[in-house]
Formats: sequence, C-alpha cells, structure tokens
Amino acid sequence: MKYKIMMAGALAALSWTHVSIAETNSSEYVSDWWHQSVNVVGSYHTRFGPQLNNDVYLEYEAFAKKDWFDFYGYIDVPKVFGVGNGNDVGAWDDGSPFFMEIEPRFSIDKLTGTNLGFGPFKEWYFANNYIYDMGDNKASRQNTWYMGLGTDIDTHSDVGLSLNVYAKYQWENYGAANEDSWDGYRFKVKYFVPLTQLWGGNLTYIGFTNFDWGSDLADKAGPSRTSNSIASSHILSLGYDHWHYSVVARYFHNGGQWNDGTELNFGKGNFNVKSDGFGYYLVVGYNF
Repeated sequence: MKYKIMMAGALAALSWTHVSIAETNSSEYVSDWWHQSVNVVGSYHTRFGPQLNNDVYLEYEAFAKKDWFDFYGYIDVPKVFGVGNGNDVGAWDDGSPFFMEIEPRFSIDKLTGTNLGFGPFKEWYFANNYIYDMGDNKASRQNTWYMGLGTDIDTHSDVGLSLNVYAKYQWENYGAANEDSWDGYRFKVKYFVPLTQLWGGNLTYIGFTNFDWGSDLADKAGPSRTSNSIASSHILSLGYDHWHYSVVARYFHNGGQWNDGTELNFGKGNFNVKSDGFGYYLVVGYNF
C-alpha cells in the first residue's frame, strides 16, 4: 500500500504580511483584493507520513479579505521538478499530481449585521479548513473537511493573532481506518510579529500551529497510529513588493497521526516511523 506524504504549504499565515504590501501598491498587482503569488518550495524531512520526505515543488498561493469573506489557500504540484528522496513521488512518477488546502472564513458579524465582538475578540467567523490530495488511486488520496468557529484577537499592538476550532469530517485518508466518518477536532492558532526593515524589505516572524485531538484512528488501526498530532510552523519572511523569501522550521509530534518509533514494513524492508521532530522549508515567491 502506498502512502502519499502530505505537502502542506509553508506559508499559511503570510496573508498579514502581504496585505500590508498589496494595499500600499495595489496598482502593481492583477487584483486589488485577490492577492496571489507563485512559489518554489524546497522541503526537507517533513513528517506528515511514516517516513521522512524531501521534495522541491511549485506552489500557487492566494489570500483575500473583503467584506464578510476571509480566504487563504494554496495549490501544490508535488515533485514537479523531479527532485526528492526515495520516498517522494509526485506529478511524473505515479504520485499525486495535485494537492490543495483552502481556509475560507465567513464573517458572522458582517453577514448578520451584528457586532458580536467582546473583550479581546474582535470578530467571529464560520471557519473552514479543507484539504484535498488527488493521488493516483484511493490509497494515495486524501479528502478532509474541518469546520467550526474562528475569531481574530485584538492584541493592542502590531501583533496579529487569530484562533479557529474545528470538528473534522474525514472522507478518503490514504486508505486509513477512519475514512467516511466524523473523526476528531483541530485547534489552529496563527500569529504574526513584524520585526524590522532589512535590506529594503520587511522582516517578519510568522507562526501557526495545528493541535489535532479526539480521533478514533488509534482505536481502529492499532498502535502504529495515534489519536492526536501537532504541527507547529515558525517562519522568518523577508518581503518586498513582489518578491518574498522565507525560511521555515516546522515541529511535528505524531506527524500524520503516526506513532513515532513504531516498526513498519510496506514491502521494502522494515523501518521505524519518524513522526516526531523538525522539518524545514526554503521558499522563494513572486507576488503578482
């Protein structure tokens, strides 16, 4: 059985950075509200599957915040440059030709014409996080929808902070035992800290963390799988009007809900799962 390694985007909180740039120079872009970029991403030792994965891939990224609509999303073409380690498959070698993640949020305040903010909570959203990995067959395909409630926090500073909590419906999941069921929850926190001007650009620290819990996968699939996982990304980004450059460190705990240290064999010899630890990304992108 083949397991596709999930190609999660390295820039899922960069909208705060790009908004400030795009609003200042809107005439330089295709749209003054639909902000987009094309990125080349190199990843090293990502841990969304039971084996370490390296890849170099192409990414289209977009975000928008307009009236009641708040959006972030990206599309990856895995291994499009033919570069990766032995576990890596993609567009040209019977792997996934297409991976997508979108995070649309719809403002409850604006849609109802009601100010629901109180204390530090500025605005409330119906929040979604949808993930689709096309795969080349059912065993290499993922289809997951997180849905719930989101809010933005007033930090009384330049620091941006948003929170979302979701319930998860799991359709396809690379053949795992929790398919076609409600299966657990996710808490997502995003934060943004402007640091300084550097080399004519804006240096920014961005972070986002997913806490997943309450899954039945460990009960259904046995000790190689877990009921919880954490993926926490830490980004240093240098942004210009059109170009941006990022270095990313992402910490995984039970990455992909695999139990670290478990011995497995997928037909090519025994190996130990390495689902705890850091993975890294380098990103070069062009905003248009």
